[in-house]
Amino acid sequence: MKRAVTLLFFIGLSSFALAQEGSITIEQDEKITDLLRLYKSANKSSDFYQIQVFFGAYDEAQNIKSKVETDFPGWYSQIKFESPSYRVRVGRFTTKLEGERKLIEVRQKYPSAMLLKPEKKTKKTKKTK
Repeated sequence: MKRAVTLLFFIGLSSFALAQEGSITIEQDEKITDLLRLYKSANKSSDFYQIQVFFGAYDEAQNIKSKVETDFPGWYSQIKFESPSYRVRVGRFTTKLEGERKLIEVRQKYPSAMLLKPEKKTKKTKKTK
């Protein structure tokens, strides 16, 4: 008898616990979305170490970029034009140490790869007469 009552109690309790339903609505301030957009744009223009794997003609640069994307999936890659040639650059490394570690990995496939320092941004000041 005790077992039957205990069993019925647990069955009733479990059906009550599983029968609960609900919905969640999240209300978010629009300023959060604006801040995230601002953060992304600021982070995109930040200085990073990059690994250059190629420089030369545009057609070759496109070919190398597609190979790099296959060899290192998930890494940031880009083609940049710096007169007179196109350059394929990989990665966005915040520290030189991180960049050097990844450079060892990249050089196994691209022996001529080199680590580039971030460009220093200087303020342009107007000359007054």
